[in-house]
Amino acid sequence: MAQAPHIDRNEEERTSERRWLTTVGPFVFLLLWSAGFPIAKTGLHYASPLTFLSIRFALSVGVLLAVCVVRRPQWPRNARAWLHLVVVGFLVQVMYFGLSYLSMTAGIATSVLALIVSLQPILVGVLAPKFVGERIGARRWTGLLLGLAGAAGVIVARGPLHAESLGPVLLAIGALIGITGAMLYEKRLGTTQDPLTSNLVQYSVGFVFCAPMALLFEHTQVQWTPTFIATLAYLVIGNSLIAITLLLAMTRAGKVSQVASLFFFVPPAAAVLSYVFLGEVLPAAAWWAMGVAVLGVAIATWTPRK
Repeated sequence: MAQAPHIDRNEEERTSERRWLTTVGPFVFLLLWSAGFPIAKTGLHYASPLTFLSIRFALSVGVLLAVCVVRRPQWPRNARAWLHLVVVGFLVQVMYFGLSYLSMTAGIATSVLALIVSLQPILVGVLAPKFVGERIGARRWTGLLLGLAGAAGVIVARGPLHAESLGPVLLAIGALIGITGAMLYEKRLGTTQDPLTSNLVQYSVGFVFCAPMALLFEHTQVQWTPTFIATLAYLVIGNSLIAITLLLAMTRAGKVSQVASLFFFVPPAAAVLSYVFLGEVLPAAAWWAMGVAVLGVAIATWTPRK
């Protein structure tokens, strides 16, 4: 009698995990990442922006330190590697998150902020020839123009720009410059590091820069309401830990292109969630303009299959 084929349960579990990562995982990541915009703005009602960020960074560092004690990851091997992590940490945690939080405090709609910072892949593609020697073609220039036109259309559709409304937009553009600079720096000078230690160093840099500025320039009083605690828990666990871990896991599963394509939907998803959580409403013209911007990002970042 023929024997039943042997089933490798470990391989079966790995296949099941990959199947979940390639089907459900991207949508879970999209939801977690997009919800971070309105949830962060909700938390800013109870604490000033740099104080809020300092608390978030401190909690993230505490959790990551505990994980490091258990897992014992590999640390950067030389001063150059440490320096790269510090620079990227400043650009991402201080410039990107810091200016984003200041922009939301100043009154920018979270849907507009999400759209502005989502132009980062286009700017990286356009600036890459100068900084990392990559060639740029007509397709990326077309995507850039569509993305900028769409972003401008969303801002204009929400009403005329006055001096008080221009400030938050400029802060959002500063956040865009921060995340773009981080990507270009990483592409040119970055070194491969363990994601656990990399995140730990970068969150530590964020805390070291933001905490003193909060003490110097802000009233550091915090309203420790259940809502604030819930938003803080979400941003630390949902965004800083789960979403980033899920992103890395999907990357290891070989679905980088699928994850990248879902980033196109962050602005509209953030707009819908901002309506649910904050009651922010976009006029019909803004939705059309957002569609143009999303199309621009898609065109600029699309890579044909070989």
